[in-house]
Amino acid sequence: MTPHTHQSHPDIIKRLNRARGHLQSVTHMMEEGRHCLDIAQQLHAVEKAVQQAKRVLIHDHIEHCLDDALRPLSPEQQHHVDDFKAIARYL
Repeated sequence: MTPHTHQSHPDIIKRLNRARGHLQSVTHMMEEGRHCLDIAQQLHAVEKAVQQAKRVLIHDHIEHCLDDALRPLSPEQQHHVDDFKAIARYL
Protein backbone atom coordinates (compact mmCIF):
# COMPACT_ATOMS: atom_id res chain seq x y z
CA MET A 1 0.00 0.00 0.00
CA THR A 2 1.34 3.46 -0.86
CA PRO A 3 1.46 6.13 1.84
CA HIS A 4 -1.55 8.41 1.92
CA THR A 5 -0.50 11.82 3.19
CA HIS A 6 -1.81 15.33 2.92
CA GLN A 7 -0.33 18.72 3.60
CA SER A 8 -2.33 18.91 6.85
CA HIS A 9 -0.88 15.71 8.33
CA PRO A 10 2.15 17.35 10.03
CA ASP A 11 -0.22 19.79 11.76
CA ILE A 12 -2.46 16.92 12.85
CA ILE A 13 0.55 15.05 14.23
CA LYS A 14 1.53 18.16 16.23
CA ARG A 15 -1.97 18.39 17.66
CA LEU A 16 -1.98 14.72 18.63
CA ASN A 17 1.45 14.98 20.22
CA ARG A 18 0.16 17.96 22.21
CA ALA A 19 -2.82 15.87 23.32
CA ARG A 20 -0.46 13.06 24.34
CA GLY A 21 1.53 15.51 26.45
CA HIS A 22 -1.61 16.83 28.12
CA LEU A 23 -2.79 13.28 28.82
CA GLN A 24 0.54 12.36 30.41
CA SER A 25 0.23 15.50 32.48
CA VAL A 26 -3.19 14.39 33.69
CA THR A 27 -1.80 11.04 34.79
CA HIS A 28 1.00 12.71 36.73
CA MET A 29 -1.38 15.20 38.27
CA MET A 30 -3.64 12.40 39.49
CA GLU A 31 -0.69 10.46 40.87
CA GLU A 32 0.42 13.60 42.74
CA GLY A 33 -3.07 14.14 44.16
CA ARG A 34 -3.62 17.47 42.41
CA HIS A 35 -6.87 19.39 42.69
CA CYS A 36 -9.74 18.08 40.57
CA LEU A 37 -10.26 21.45 38.87
CA ASP A 38 -6.69 21.41 37.56
CA ILE A 39 -7.11 17.84 36.32
CA ALA A 40 -10.42 18.69 34.64
CA GLN A 41 -8.79 21.62 32.84
CA GLN A 42 -6.04 19.36 31.49
CA LEU A 43 -8.59 16.74 30.40
CA HIS A 44 -10.49 19.47 28.60
CA ALA A 45 -7.27 20.41 26.76
CA VAL A 46 -6.81 16.75 25.72
CA GLU A 47 -10.36 16.60 24.38
CA LYS A 48 -9.99 19.83 22.43
CA ALA A 49 -6.67 18.80 20.88
CA VAL A 50 -8.05 15.45 19.70
CA GLN A 51 -11.29 17.04 18.52
CA GLN A 52 -9.40 19.64 16.48
CA ALA A 53 -7.13 16.98 14.97
CA LYS A 54 -10.20 15.01 13.89
CA ARG A 55 -11.85 18.10 12.44
CA VAL A 56 -8.77 19.03 10.38
CA LEU A 57 -8.43 15.46 9.10
CA ILE A 58 -12.08 15.23 8.03
CA HIS A 59 -12.11 18.64 6.35
CA ASP A 60 -8.87 17.83 4.54
CA HIS A 61 -10.36 14.56 3.32
CA ILE A 62 -13.47 16.32 2.05
CA GLU A 63 -11.42 19.01 0.30
CA HIS A 64 -8.99 16.68 -1.42
CA CYS A 65 -10.02 13.03 -1.55
CA LEU A 66 -13.76 13.48 -1.93
CA ASP A 67 -13.51 16.39 -4.34
CA ASP A 68 -11.06 14.54 -6.57
CA ALA A 69 -13.18 11.38 -6.58
CA LEU A 70 -16.30 13.25 -7.66
CA ARG A 71 -14.88 15.22 -10.58
CA PRO A 72 -16.29 16.31 -13.00
CA LEU A 73 -19.48 17.63 -11.47
CA SER A 74 -22.51 19.30 -12.94
CA PRO A 75 -23.40 22.70 -11.45
CA GLU A 76 -26.22 21.10 -9.45
CA GLN A 77 -23.92 18.39 -8.10
CA GLN A 78 -21.31 21.01 -7.23
CA HIS A 79 -23.97 22.90 -5.29
CA HIS A 80 -24.70 19.76 -3.22
CA VAL A 81 -20.99 19.17 -2.57
CA ASP A 82 -20.57 22.80 -1.49
CA ASP A 83 -23.52 22.44 0.88
CA PHE A 84 -21.97 19.30 2.33
CA LYS A 85 -18.64 21.08 2.87
CA ALA A 86 -20.42 23.98 4.55
CA ILE A 87 -22.32 21.79 6.98
CA ALA A 88 -19.23 19.66 7.70
CA ARG A 89 -17.62 22.74 9.25
CA TYR A 90 -19.94 22.20 12.21
CA LEU A 91 -18.53 18.75 13.02
